[in-house]
Amino acid sequence: MKTRKTQSLRRIALGFLLFLGIFNVSAQNQVIPLWNKIPDEIKPNDYKEKEVMKDGKMQSTSQVSVPTLSIFIPKETKPNLAAVVICPGGGYTHLAFDKEGTKVAEWFNSIGIAAFVLKYRMPTDLTMKNKNVGPLQDAQEAIRYVRQNAAKWNLDPNKVGILGFSAGGHLASTASTHYDDKVYESSYKVSARPDFSMLIYPVISMENEITHKGSQTNLLGNNPSKELIDFYSNEKKVTAKTPPTFLIHATDDTVVLPENSINYYLALKKNGVSAEMHIYEKGGHGFGLGVSDTNKFWTRDCAEWLKVNGYN
Repeated sequence: MKTRKTQSLRRIALGFLLFLGIFNVSAQNQVIPLWNKIPDEIKPNDYKEKEVMKDGKMQSTSQVSVPTLSIFIPKETKPNLAAVVICPGGGYTHLAFDKEGTKVAEWFNSIGIAAFVLKYRMPTDLTMKNKNVGPLQDAQEAIRYVRQNAAKWNLDPNKVGILGFSAGGHLASTASTHYDDKVYESSYKVSARPDFSMLIYPVISMENEITHKGSQTNLLGNNPSKELIDFYSNEKKVTAKTPPTFLIHATDDTVVLPENSINYYLALKKNGVSAEMHIYEKGGHGFGLGVSDTNKFWTRDCAEWLKVNGYN
């Protein structure tokens, strides 16, 4: 009898602790609008965001026209934390917000890094004057916002990185190579240059031979000029000042060819930029934090890279 009562009390206590844990996690998870005034905005009446929900959690979203930052701060904070802006993928048509956003932010928190999931605008002529720069405006402002407000969360303003999956990898590599492009008037006086970048099965090139056609069309239009293709083929924009980069791809990725990562890596190497690349035998495209075979260990390699380079 006594044992049963003890077990019952333990269950109640455990349930209460779990509840507290859930409360603590959600108390740290704040969602804020990225802009006071969205630059070059057009407001159509019939363009509304479409969220896909499951168990009260947003899985993906499309037709994004109002960007936000979801803030994830580790429960146990220390001074001078590193921070990462996360750009989920989705071909510049939707965002895989849970698999390539929320879950990744929680993983970063587990290794003591703050994370900011960027819900960036989908490029379209319906909501912005120049759809080529809309997502870049959001990425630049996200980096600036985190750096400007670093003291609020005990962050080191010199350890603000960016991570992107798939088309989000194109945006992250654009932010890493076009950080000095003046694509809007910022109220912040801090740099938009990420201190480091992590590109996971990324679209990087807009070159017809190796690009992801859907991403190219959505960002640049149906018949982009050679100049526009070159401008957003980020392997061609690498300089000695491009941030140190961690790259992941799978050999059998037929959606976004590994040449995207390989060519960017070679450009980094040529320019003397610190870089690490892992090409896994299997994994295809869209494996998120890793699903099977060797690709399921990429987070371990990433954590080690962050540590070795002093970002964690």
